[in-house]
Amino acid sequence: MKILPDTQVHSAARTKRITSRTRTSVFILQIALILTLLILWLSSESIRQSKNLWILFFYNFPSQFLIAIVPHEPVFLYFSKFYSPLSVTCVAIVGTSLAEVLNYSVFKYVGDLKSFKKAHYSKWVNKLITLFNKAPFAALLVAGFTPVPFYPFRFLVVLARYPLLKYILAIFLSRTPRFYLLALFGYTFKIPDYLLPIIFVILTVPFSYPIIRSILKSRRDKNDGS
Repeated sequence: MKILPDTQVHSAARTKRITSRTRTSVFILQIALILTLLILWLSSESIRQSKNLWILFFYNFPSQFLIAIVPHEPVFLYFSKFYSPLSVTCVAIVGTSLAEVLNYSVFKYVGDLKSFKKAHYSKWVNKLITLFNKAPFAALLVAGFTPVPFYPFRFLVVLARYPLLKYILAIFLSRTPRFYLLALFGYTFKIPDYLLPIIFVILTVPFSYPIIRSILKSRRDKNDGS
């Protein structure tokens, strides 16, 4: 067994600490970026009413990040009234692909934490990974094109060590036709502005309700305990 000199051991440990700090800093910056974009979107009426395609591009980050607490469909329908379906689709798929790269990076960071590594070896997680690995690319294509919740697959690809490039390719091939059909619908029927907030709320409630319910339950349990 080869024993490394103390200088090499210290150097390796220092490199590991620097790498860990760098990953943590990148993780914090990614979360801060998404929160900033989300706050700007929710707090600025002028941004929400803007027809600039850059707004559509940046909106893809909070609307496609992790669990995605804000829906992307109403915004796509809004921009589809002013731009061709192809233009809306191109901007949306580029923004979405970059957002999924962030998702992969964030989930990988969280998945590498010691507390979450234990979850990786739980029986039900291993069953999901095994099931996913039988046809990962096909599963991503179906999930990306259909309106089923996509966020579980964002974590699955990391747990299953699925390559990032293949993941982004699956995102591109599945989301592009879905976005185009959505943009074509908006371009054809020109959804009135007063209906878009209603659609926004309808699509937001199913995802936010479990979170709100969990918060209220924890507060109720805390009050009962006190």
